[in-house]
Amino acid sequence: MISEEQLDQFRVNGELVRVIRDEMEVNDVVGILVAWDDTSVVIRRANRRVVKLSRDYRFELASSERGSTI
Repeated sequence: MISEEQLDQFRVNGELVRVIRDEMEVNDVVGILVAWDDTSVVIRRANRRVVKLSRDYRFELASSERGSTI
């Protein structure tokens, strides 16, 4: 699970994040971190829709190569 400090850093920087849900790249969610609680995060996608996802997924900067670790 991603830490509170990492989530806060993503939110403050306002950079695009990639949420990797499985091995298929087409299932990744890319957007800006908006909010979070103990079990989930809210990501705003480019089309301005928001997606609520589990904090158990892997998070990384969208600008980095897919699969790299933070």
